[in-house]
Amino acid sequence: MLTTKLAFQTFARKAAQSTAVHRGQVQPLVSGLWNNASLTISTAPATTNYSIPTELALPNSAGVRSFSTAATNTVGKLDPSVVNKIKEELKQVDTNEDGHLDADELMALFKKHNSAFKDAEILEARDMFYAGQAGGGLKFDDFIDILEKVTTKPQNDHPILNGNFSSEYIYRKSHAYTNEELAIELTHTPPENMRDRMALNAVKGVRAFFDTITGWNHKAMTKDMVMYRVIFLETIAAVPGFIAAITRHFKSLRRMEKDGGLLHLFLEEANNERMHLLSFIKMKNPGTLFRGSVVVSQFGFGTAFLGTYMMSPKFCHRFVGYVEEEACSTYTKIIDAIETAPEDSELASWRTELAPAIALGYWELGENGTVLDLMYAIRADEAEHRNVNHATSELALGQTNPYNDPEMKVSILLRKYVRDIMSRDQQLSPA
Repeated sequence: MLTTKLAFQTFARKAAQSTAVHRGQVQPLVSGLWNNASLTISTAPATTNYSIPTELALPNSAGVRSFSTAATNTVGKLDPSVVNKIKEELKQVDTNEDGHLDADELMALFKKHNSAFKDAEILEARDMFYAGQAGGGLKFDDFIDILEKVTTKPQNDHPILNGNFSSEYIYRKSHAYTNEELAIELTHTPPENMRDRMALNAVKGVRAFFDTITGWNHKAMTKDMVMYRVIFLETIAAVPGFIAAITRHFKSLRRMEKDGGLLHLFLEEANNERMHLLSFIKMKNPGTLFRGSVVVSQFGFGTAFLGTYMMSPKFCHRFVGYVEEEACSTYTKIIDAIETAPEDSELASWRTELAPAIALGYWELGENGTVLDLMYAIRADEAEHRNVNHATSELALGQTNPYNDPEMKVSILLRKYVRDIMSRDQQLSPA
């Protein structure tokens, strides 16, 4: 059985409070994913096992980055005093006095612990619970039994979710990054087989050809050189995600089965690349010849990628993963060039020039966010796409999107609830 360790470095948000820091600027956060979380994904169909680190920093949204503060993989057996406290709180939120916990009452329960949860976490927990229970609820004793299982076992199934259906339609994402998430490392996934080697060589060939015809020289950058390069690349980069999403969509319709939530992930990826483009064209409006070359390139690449994806999705995702490795390298060179540019050079102005308004809103850069801040945010996006596509190339059919798995999220949220209950109980206990 082949297993792959996935490190969620760019997907997670390590929110200490309800704020994110953007290169010195403090910004409010609305939602987030997991930071430094480790997943073991089994390639056996429809089996996903999770290995959660002893301390998992959780966050706020990248489409779903909606978790924050620390949570452990196990909390320990529940003390009778803790169980009594939980029962007391359940009675307090039981508005219809039926002895069952429904989705709205779960939201009220978590709101009692607003120091442990963000608003976005609570709302998503409510939606996942509602979906998992098909609009119904759980008996109080059953809910406490589930808490006991979740807090004592690092791996478990979830009777709360009853099928993981929420992954098919609940997907939230924001791109407000913390300083830690912006500190992207350049990584490379070594090819493991002939398919991977073909994907890597294809990317190397495409990059060499593109660098030659565009005269790209990262050692002598100008604003125009950077803009023409990134604008053209982003017009192409938005194609794979959309093709992957629409192909999976038709497959789900054709086979009349769930997708596992991946089509949402790739639709978001395609739109994210499109936002890169929409931000850049506010800084540089290309001419007719350039736009014509985009049409030709998009048609040619789109047709080729669609045909290849229908034959081998894994090859295509590995190919995109390697493309995104190159993108991370390109944006790193652009960032370095901006930061090291002499004060009187044109690139130096991007250290203080305001980013376009559309970018300030999308990445939550703050009203004083600069073009340099924008480049950092886009590089973080590209690193996220790199990780996603490399991971997807190793997923088996039928597996749930590991970057938006309700079972893992619910486990984390329930453990955080119990941990906060235990913490309060300890504070009230006499020394």
